[in-house]
Amino acid sequence: MSTKGEQPDLFGAPSKPAGSKAKKTKGKRTGREQTGPAPAPLAERMRPRTLDELLGQQHLVGPGHLLRRAIERDEVPSMILWGPPGSGKTTLAQVIANLTRSEFVPFSAVLGGVADVRAIVAEAEERRDQGGGRTILFVDEIHRFNKAQQDAFLPHVERGTITLIGATTENPSFALNSALLSRARVYVLKPLTEDVLLTLLERALQDEERGLGSLGLEADPLALDHLSKIASGDARRALSALEIAAASAAARTDRRISLADAEEAIARRALLYDKAGEQHYDLVSAFIKSMRGSDPDAALYYAARMLEAGEDPRFVLRRMVIFAAEDIGLADPRALSVAMDCFRAFEFVGWPEGYLPISMGICYLAAAPKSNSALQAYQAAKADVMGRGPLEIPMALRNAPTGLMKDLGYGKGYRYPHDEPGHHVAQDYLPAELAGRLYYDPSDQGWERQIGDRMGQLREKVAKARGRGGSGR
Repeated sequence: MSTKGEQPDLFGAPSKPAGSKAKKTKGKRTGREQTGPAPAPLAERMRPRTLDELLGQQHLVGPGHLLRRAIERDEVPSMILWGPPGSGKTTLAQVIANLTRSEFVPFSAVLGGVADVRAIVAEAEERRDQGGGRTILFVDEIHRFNKAQQDAFLPHVERGTITLIGATTENPSFALNSALLSRARVYVLKPLTEDVLLTLLERALQDEERGLGSLGLEADPLALDHLSKIASGDARRALSALEIAAASAAARTDRRISLADAEEAIARRALLYDKAGEQHYDLVSAFIKSMRGSDPDAALYYAARMLEAGEDPRFVLRRMVIFAAEDIGLADPRALSVAMDCFRAFEFVGWPEGYLPISMGICYLAAAPKSNSALQAYQAAKADVMGRGPLEIPMALRNAPTGLMKDLGYGKGYRYPHDEPGHHVAQDYLPAELAGRLYYDPSDQGWERQIGDRMGQLREKVAKARGRGGSGR
């Protein structure tokens, strides 16, 4: 445990307190020497030290790509590395540390604060003024700083006092302020593929210097396949599981990592999901669009992604209720009732059996005929309300509870539809300025086709009455 005031070094033992005058390592850093009897975790030991050792992210650091050229020329710009856990953000930062001639200062936004950043910047200014060159400040979990705290970096990045490299698992559009984004280039790291993870596992199993090669272990190909698949693109998770499986195999005489060892080491696939982040919004969007596209299979898949990752089932059910009204509407008026019944059924039976009414509802809503006419009708009416203000209500439609109001003409001329043939009166109900305005345009989908036929007949009747010079009142 570090002493008070120490800033943990992301790549090794705790460093000196921020703001101290201790000399930091320039240029290439090894960071591999063990300072105690306990070895570093396998995932840490196997971190690549050069660009050629780095697996994956070839769209960024492959030969000839812009970021690789900048690193090789030691002209690293301020940047944000955005990617899922275990995709290589910290590793890429450490490779930059190994190759750059600048002073490299690692910092964690989880463990430090703005005061520590100010101390680091003060050292960077002193170093620059004394001809000591640039300072690269690597901030892990930069999204942990709120947007006001992020402002602390702006003047120093702008003046070139520091080159900022921030690492985040959150979408920078949401997690970082626009001023900081305008001063730093965003590089997107992708989840590592199963093939890349498999290569990384094999390398760790064979490497005698930093990996497990000195243990003389073999591995069942099915075991390595399992680890590479279940790790969901996370190199740290895959290597940590390999280390656990290797410990089990090393205690046996066959010294072979079996599928059972791998399954025990990592039994459940990591489901990347953040209820307040991009994964949340992307999955919800895909879920809704799949139902709107009448694809129950895709809708079920995205719902399962959310629910199995820990999303509140009530959130999914609320979206289903909204969808029934917005995207199905009167094409199948029963859809809203089905969605509400699913909600009530879930509340009644709870989780985990509650997935049954949820699944039933998703299938029904996705397969139902679609119409957004109710949505469009309200938006059109709202546009007139907001654009033209509170127009005068026709006198025939006004309430007349007193004699004075009746004398003033309130309710005069109103005809009760139920007293008329067909329970309909050909009269105008909108304000005079909007007479003849149509907001609801029934689609030809499902049940709404019949609604459209009936509304067409009634509207034609009203239009004829209006054409004869009367309002029907």
